[in-house]
Amino acid sequence: MSLLIGDRVPRRGNALSRCIGRLFLALLGWRLEGEIPNLPKMVLIGAPHTTNWDGVLSLAALTALGLRSGTMIKDSAFKGPLGHLLRWFGAIPIQRGAAGGVVEQSIDAFEAHSELLLLIAPEGTRYAAADWKRGFHRIATGAKVPILPAAIDYGRKCIHFGPVLLAGSDYEADLATLLRFYGRHSEARHPRRTSKPVCKALGRSWQASVRAEP
Repeated sequence: MSLLIGDRVPRRGNALSRCIGRLFLALLGWRLEGEIPNLPKMVLIGAPHTTNWDGVLSLAALTALGLRSGTMIKDSAFKGPLGHLLRWFGAIPIQRGAAGGVVEQSIDAFEAHSELLLLIAPEGTRYAAADWKRGFHRIATGAKVPILPAAIDYGRKCIHFGPVLLAGSDYEADLATLLRFYGRHSEARHPRRTSKPVCKALGRSWQASVRAEP
């Protein structure tokens, strides 16, 4: 778990919080691999996403590394004391019905912040997505920031970061590059829920529909 974090990467927490995050992962037998580029702005994507445990492990990994990441949450959730807590965790309020939608507001957020690591789950669901949502790529190209992929592997109990991708105008080519990475480092907790693109990268068949499980 000795990933080097440069001084330009958005940070949060202290030695104690990092120790707690590392201890939590260690108790569960998980480790972190890969590389975090020394950049102040990135779109961080995570896959495959098939269980709420993905979020728990991701939060533990970010805490262990001392990374400050943001994610877009509807603005109504920020009312009252909860809003302060959400902002501390890096959440960014988004107006669902606003002109330009989530993509344009995300691009605006990158322009408004000197540092921003925006966390996005491109599959958009835990249940066998037929395709990835393109918003993460549109945000990266619009804000002119690179994409940092993170893959979760329940087989090896490992979260693997990188390599970073500078998104271009050809979405399909960029997606193919990202999926080659996920094809090497992914194993979902619920394989039958894995999205079609990741299944293809892993050389596996894909279920057209999967009934939601508790």
